[in-house]
Amino acid sequence: MAEENEKTQPAEPTSRQLGTAREFVAKHGEAGRAVVENIGRAGARVVLVGADGAIGDVLVPSVETGERLVAAVDGLEASTWDNETVGATKIGARYRRRMASPL
Repeated sequence: MAEENEKTQPAEPTSRQLGTAREFVAKHGEAGRAVVENIGRAGARVVLVGADGAIGDVLVPSVETGERLVAAVDGLEASTWDNETVGATKIGARYRRRMASPL
């Protein structure tokens, strides 16, 4: 019972997660934004928005791990889906078609 009540420390981002985020920043501009989104039991999604408007993501086990990932990667700034972040994205027609669902 006591074990259930103890809070566990959030996991640190793995070297693979850090490497993916660092590679994204290097490929898509020296400065990028990161929005950490809770996706339930699966953990969290860190949405990366590059300086060139490209979008990528990294899945992590928790929101806290996502926040630690953002803090650990030089060139990433924690953000929210505000007007400035949304406006920085560049989504092409191919991506829109791929994400569209059939009616």
